Amino acid sequence: MLSNIGKVLREKLEERRGLLVPGAANALAARIIEDLGFEAVYVSGAGVTNSHWGAPDLGFISLPEIAQHTSTIREAVKIPVLVDADTGFGNALNVRHTVRMLERAGADAIQLEDQTMPKRCGHFDNKSVISADEMVGKVKAAVDARTSSDFLIIARSDAHAGEGFEATIERVQRYIEAGADVTFVEAPENADEVRKIPQRLRAPQIVNVVVGGKTPVFGQEELAAMGYAMVLYANVALQGAIAGMQAALKHLKTAGQIDASSALVASFAERQRLVRKPFFDDLEKKYAEEN
Repeated sequence: MLSNIGKVLREKLEERRGLLVPGAANALAARIIEDLGFEAVYVSGAGVTNSHWGAPDLGFISLPEIAQHTSTIREAVKIPVLVDADTGFGNALNVRHTVRMLERAGADAIQLEDQTMPKRCGHFDNKSVISADEMVGKVKAAVDARTSSDFLIIARSDAHAGEGFEATIERVQRYIEAGADVTFVEAPENADEVRKIPQRLRAPQIVNVVVGGKTPVFGQEELAAMGYAMVLYANVALQGAIAGMQAALKHLKTAGQIDASSALVASFAERQRLVRKPFFDDLEKKYAEEN
């Protein structure tokens, strides 16, 4: 794990300036996010499931799979890495194991949610949640399991759809009391609720902006003014990649070719820059000279 990176992330979130964080489904996406100047990256469980399995976000991804993706992304970037750990993959004991695995894999923060297993995307219908008491136990287990106090525990509640806004706020307050460093209420469905959340909860808050989802979309500056610590776009990179692949492949199918002049594809040189080919060329030369 990179030195002090978790502490840096904590400080950024405490500023409550609406830190804009995109999600990545793989190491190359994380590299692009860092290359464009974003200050942190989120390992999206939905994104990993969509891209790795071609399946919807219905709890199909496993802990070893998300740990492997975390490890490759940690290797690819120097910015803080936040990881979607879904429900923690079981009960409080499973949460303990999840925290220890993902911290070793290089995560700087993990998100745990209060859905039942198997979980569903937060913007899908027919979600169900565990009791607040059980989730409090999971949060406490997560806090106890981390080896660094700068490893952040993010507690998310999906109770809004079934229990309403006030009950969800009460749940999240309990998660904060149990030791969660950061929290977020998933899928508020009107602007008034979006504004109230950071006013009602003392811990740094995340707002999850899902393009085409249930939550109204506000600009980053407006969300920062409301008091949000982080503005999460968990899968905008993936949705952009889908649109880009569709456009390039439709052109290829219609025209029968794409050449280097096409604006539909990144250049060969840009692709090699992003995967650090010149760096490895230099290493190859260095070791050849030493031999």
